[in-house]
Amino acid sequence: MNDTRIFRTTLVAWLLFAAAVLFLGAVSLDGLKDLVRAWESHEEYSHGFLIPVIVLFLVWQKKNELEKIPFEGSWAGLLLLVLGVVLFYVGELSALFIVVQYAFIVSLYGLALAWMGWKGLRVIWVPLLLLAFAIPLPGFLYNNLSAQLQLISSEIGVWVIRLFGISVYLEGNVIDLGTYKLQVVEACSGLRYLFPLMTLGFIMAYIYEAAFWKKMLVFLSTIPITVLMNSFRIGVIGVLVEFWGQAMAEGFLHDFEGWVVFMACLGVLLAEMWLLSFVGRDRKPLAESFAIEFPEPAPDDVERQPRRVPATLYVSIAVTVAALLLSTTLEGRKEIIPEREDFTLFPLRLDGWTGKRDRLESIYIDTLKFDDYIIADYISPDGRPVNLYVAYYASQSKGESAHSPRSCLPGGGWKMVEFDQKQIDATSTGGRKFNVNRVLIKKGDYTQLVYYWFQGRSRIITNEYMVKWYLFWDALHKNRSDGALVRLTEVISPDEDIRDAEKRLTEFAGKVSRVLDEYVPD
Repeated sequence: MNDTRIFRTTLVAWLLFAAAVLFLGAVSLDGLKDLVRAWESHEEYSHGFLIPVIVLFLVWQKKNELEKIPFEGSWAGLLLLVLGVVLFYVGELSALFIVVQYAFIVSLYGLALAWMGWKGLRVIWVPLLLLAFAIPLPGFLYNNLSAQLQLISSEIGVWVIRLFGISVYLEGNVIDLGTYKLQVVEACSGLRYLFPLMTLGFIMAYIYEAAFWKKMLVFLSTIPITVLMNSFRIGVIGVLVEFWGQAMAEGFLHDFEGWVVFMACLGVLLAEMWLLSFVGRDRKPLAESFAIEFPEPAPDDVERQPRRVPATLYVSIAVTVAALLLSTTLEGRKEIIPEREDFTLFPLRLDGWTGKRDRLESIYIDTLKFDDYIIADYISPDGRPVNLYVAYYASQSKGESAHSPRSCLPGGGWKMVEFDQKQIDATSTGGRKFNVNRVLIKKGDYTQLVYYWFQGRSRIITNEYMVKWYLFWDALHKNRSDGALVRLTEVISPDEDIRDAEKRLTEFAGKVSRVLDEYVPD
């Protein structure tokens, strides 16, 4: 290729590409609106507003390289664009916005490949990959990750507090200082640092002119850096509370500490890159290997040649127009919300068992985001109590879903001693056979036996990941995503045989399952 020649994109090509992007945006409008709402309402995703701007800048940085490529187009890009459109319809039919959002990115890749060809896409594929960091994690992954990070941060934070000679007791994610208890809630899990820092780490690794292993190390190290620095922050808050009172854990100071920790994370990341500049064969000062370059204007004597518009770009326009027209057929499709009885009518007498309703605190209701629930203590005929908790979700398509007890129980300080499955056979009393998760948990001298399962849409499921699969499948085929978590809990006294407790809980599970269908519809 002649280095003294550059290619210029014609106005027609720019208009065609812009129109195709506009049509894709119109097709994915509901999913993109939901994405913006996530950026607005969740601090850990608020950096999403900057990502499209940064992507455009990084693509513009490659202007000089792109000018040397004629943009011959690729039919493979057209296939990728069609795949993105298909994914969009899958997302719309299943009412899962996250599928629509990823479909938009896949479609953009396909459109870029259809216009530029492989040579052009090879120059900008990494900046385009940054768009994936703007999409929130699926709800069940976010909840599980948050729960695990809360526990890890609590344990390391307590270790930091003890370094100062302070007596402290950890119970799950509750740090007991004696005079004051610090609860490491979801907001303190570190995710509001982790997601922005991973995004920033990806950008820094991309700009970093070094060996690939160094780039990967910089990016992956954002995870342990965030976890350790967030844990250190929790420990410091505990120390400050011990000496200067609980005001140190509240208000502006609490938020300011978070900002300081994030900047400290960034400082550690830069220090790591500085140390890496002394390692390996590609040694050079950090200022030379980590510099933001701007494209230079083309020389005056260079030959300028207009790019021809590849046929694949014209066909791409036709595909996006067809997708937009077909999307109008889905506008009238609304998710089915089945009729059901309200849990306020749930019977408090079940074949000799007598129940008494309880209420959850507003903080838990706001976190769990269910549509209806019941929590009640039932007394067996022999006088033993069993707690019933059912959380019902009319729709789980927008990211709100049942929190698995497997993730939540450790947060309360409970340790799982046994985890297996138990078959409930209630056929003799008009019920059915089904499996439940059986968990034996302990906290100090207290022992509890827990049965739980996920129910809805004619299924009783014990595996959390199969729950998500059937949620997607039923949303696609039945246009429904309703469902519930059912949990039974029994305290086992020290003088009680666990087999007696298990027999009692199994009996109660069978009785509950017979009446649940009216409240958790098939």
